[in-house]
Amino acid sequence: MATYKFSAINPENRQRVNSELIANSLKEAVAAVKRQGLNPIEVKQKKSLANISIGTPKVKQKDLVLFTRQLSTLINAGLPLMQALVNTGSQTQDKPLKAIIDATAESIRAGKSLSQSLGLYPKVFSVIYLNLIAAGETSGTLDKSLMRLADQLEKDADITKKIRSAFTYPVVVLVVMLGVMVFMVVKVLPAVGNLYKGLAGTSLPLVTRILLSASNLLIKYWWLFLLILIGVVVFTNAWRRTPTGKGILDNLKMNMWPTGPLFMKLYMARFSRTAATLVASGVPLIQVLEITSKSVNNVHIQQTILESIDKVKVGKTLSESLENNKNFLPLVPSMLKIGEASGTIDQMLERLATYYEKEVDDEVKNISALVEPVLMIVLGVFAFIIVAAVLLPIYSLAGNSSFTGGTNGGV
Repeated sequence: MATYKFSAINPENRQRVNSELIANSLKEAVAAVKRQGLNPIEVKQKKSLANISIGTPKVKQKDLVLFTRQLSTLINAGLPLMQALVNTGSQTQDKPLKAIIDATAESIRAGKSLSQSLGLYPKVFSVIYLNLIAAGETSGTLDKSLMRLADQLEKDADITKKIRSAFTYPVVVLVVMLGVMVFMVVKVLPAVGNLYKGLAGTSLPLVTRILLSASNLLIKYWWLFLLILIGVVVFTNAWRRTPTGKGILDNLKMNMWPTGPLFMKLYMARFSRTAATLVASGVPLIQVLEITSKSVNNVHIQQTILESIDKVKVGKTLSESLENNKNFLPLVPSMLKIGEASGTIDQMLERLATYYEKEVDDEVKNISALVEPVLMIVLGVFAFIIVAAVLLPIYSLAGNSSFTGGTNGGV
């Protein structure tokens, strides 16, 4: 796939049209322009960094949600898929997504299904998205599948936004605190040291001497500290992508205080919401578990789900497969057991998702309420150390002067 720019004449009003489209070749691009009822003047491939790989464009989550919901509404209203895509594409403001919609319409004209056409863009449309589209096409309920997709995308984005907001505040405070400390150590403390350097008999307090030594090292070898910091960041970023690193970090997320309960409930909500959407769309249970394992984004829970597939294949129920497993909270298999007995497993999963999404909200509030006083205490301790390092020499000098003045007065 490539992006082509074209100039053409609209025969109805004789106006010139300049636009873009996506096609497999120049020949297909010319044919696509003619199918729009235009007379092509010039068609050429667009050369730009933004279009080197149309398979991995940046599409905003909100635009994807809007596209999905609009397409569902138009199909539900009785419009043919092709017309629904054209109408949705004409209303889309996001250029990468508009290009994908136009290319999808061309692919469907060529005889491919919607799921096959969207599958050309795996960086935009997830496995869950494509499987729900395929299930909707098979069952004839594409509009309902699209609506469920839009709901799930919105809920996922909402949860992610809340968690990010919970961690943004402490990170910003820590960065500012670190910046203030570096400024004090590099600028203020050296001035204090120079002030007392020429005073004979004056011994600086221990905390001042320690910070002055740190200041001298930082000023003299700042480039070394910078290289070490860059090296740590690069190494950590590479390490966390390895199986070992991801396994350790995912385990910390699940068990580390105070974020452990938050991440566990987040994973349960993600598992339940994804599984509920897939089951309600008619996707077989084994396929549901395979897809869900990829969406949880935790290697330990993913492994547990994959192990449950083997147990389900030999005749066990899903609730039995997940029961007494440390990677799943006890409520999940309990609710699944009720759903399996009553034949309402999709409804039980939906209730689980709603429950854990609310629990995630509560955990975010609890962590925010806990982090703020802890940060204030840490900030106060560092401020006290800095202030003590600056003021203690002054009090020491004042004490020495008083003592000397008193002695001289006695003589």
